Amino acid sequence: MKSCCPNPTNASHSVIPIPPNTNNQNHKTPKKITSSLSKTSISSFPDDLLYEILTRVPLSSLPSISAVCRRWAHLLHSPSFSLLRRNHRLIHPTIFAFSLSSISTLRVFLDASWKTPACQNDVVLGGGLHFQFHTEFSHARVVGVGRKAYVITRSGTLVYDPWTGVVKPRSGPLFSRKRFAAASVCGRIYVAGGSLRASAIEEYDPHADEWRVVAHAPRRRYGCTGVGVDGVFYVIGGLMIGGGSESRAAEARVCASSMDLYDVAGRGWLRSRAVPGGGCVVAACGAEGCVYVLASHAVELSFWRFNGRRKGEGGGVFGEWCRMRSPPLPAQVRLDGTVRFSCVGVEDKVVLIQVMGCIDDLLRRSGRTIRGCKEGLVLIFDCVTEEWSRGPDLPELVQRAACVCVEC
Repeated sequence: MKSCCPNPTNASHSVIPIPPNTNNQNHKTPKKITSSLSKTSISSFPDDLLYEILTRVPLSSLPSISAVCRRWAHLLHSPSFSLLRRNHRLIHPTIFAFSLSSISTLRVFLDASWKTPACQNDVVLGGGLHFQFHTEFSHARVVGVGRKAYVITRSGTLVYDPWTGVVKPRSGPLFSRKRFAAASVCGRIYVAGGSLRASAIEEYDPHADEWRVVAHAPRRRYGCTGVGVDGVFYVIGGLMIGGGSESRAAEARVCASSMDLYDVAGRGWLRSRAVPGGGCVVAACGAEGCVYVLASHAVELSFWRFNGRRKGEGGGVFGEWCRMRSPPLPAQVRLDGTVRFSCVGVEDKVVLIQVMGCIDDLLRRSGRTIRGCKEGLVLIFDCVTEEWSRGPDLPELVQRAACVCVEC
């Protein structure tokens, strides 16, 4: 294979401009110039021209481009490449559903059906990575940063790049965690909760592949949810870890519907907030500068919007709560331990995905099923019209999916 790096000493690898013919229409190109042009290869093109060519390649062909040579791989990973694809409107927010049981991934656009990426054969986190991290995926969290999805386990991290179809291991958090909160804020990943040993808030730099402790949470939580909006890391819901036996019951009720707000830039905590009416937070995400929270009240669900815009953009006051229309779940969906939800923000929409919980796994193993209850129900909430609509159901092969939105 020829090198993609041009040789400046080779005259055949340089493009010789042809002067415009303004006087004689019958003027012919000199043989010397014609010979040089016929030997010109794509390796002689400057980077800006290659950028314009490669950015128009379909997403399904990007993994092949990155394998051609180091130069093309470097161009593919550069910020200029992403910027050009965005300017050409070739980048769209895409939801990836990672199945924690089968360790596979699928892709969906909001206006299309679920489908597997063309660069993969269903299984993405397969092979040796599947067996190495299988015991830890039940407590993993998935966070999207730009075009990449980061799967954070108890002691390790995997990064999946849908543009190249490559999965790579990265360093894990400093503290072992279960059912913790994780979110992307200002291009970095923050995790909190799920640890018995510490209340530390950890920050992960994707470029340096380094974890560090940046703060300590006012409350230790287990089973909490993380959201990042306008430079604030929200640690929402969950159960309290530790505390005295007398105050544990009261504190647990408050913790299940409360939020701890960490200002990433200011390195400080903002005033704690709680969901009006109490309840237990079962899902949350960020969209259009707001935090959307789904709370369970044993026999019904409530859906809330928290204004997270601290600069007053788009109207409203920071910290205002507004109750929204609850998701129209089918009557067959029972609000018990067999059902859980995954909530993902996609531009001005909130995608709510209903999946089965751990109790349903026991029913499957025993051969029993829950009559009329189907896993993978997808509902889409439009933040502008404030209306719900039905989306394409999650495929049956994906069970207990963890969903994330990335740029593709």
